[in-house]
Amino acid sequence: QVQLVESGGGLVQAGGSLRLSCAPSGRTFRSYAMGWFRQAPGKEREFVASISWSGDTTYYAGSVKGRFTISRDNAKNTVYLQMNSLKPEDTAVYYCAADRAGHIATIYSDYWGQGTQVTVSS
Repeated sequence: QVQLVESGGGLVQAGGSLRLSCAPSGRTFRSYAMGWFRQAPGKEREFVASISWSGDTTYYAGSVKGRFTISRDNAKNTVYLQMNSLKPEDTAVYYCAADRAGHIATIYSDYWGQGTQVTVSS
C-alpha cells in the first residue's frame, strides 16, 4: 500500500522555524512532482509549495514566498519544507502530495499523506 508519511509538525512561537518531512513508503516517488498543502480550521485546503521531480523547478504561494523553502533528496526519497519566520496565520494541518505528471503538485494530485499539525502561537 502506497503511503506518504509527514513528520516534523508541532507548536512553535511566532518567528520560529520548523522543518517538515515527507517520506513515501511502498514505492519510490523520484519521478513524481511533490508538494505541500495546508488546511486551517474552517478553510479549504490550499497550495503552499511544490517541486518538480528533478528538483529544478519550485513554486510557492505568495503568502509563504521568501519564508518557506521546499527541497527534495531523491536518494532518500524524501521531500522537505523548511518554514522560517512563522506566523500565527500559518497554523494549519500540512499535507504532502505526490503527482505522477512530474512537474507540479496540485489539489488533484495522485497521492496524499494524512497530514501533520503546525501550530504557531503569537
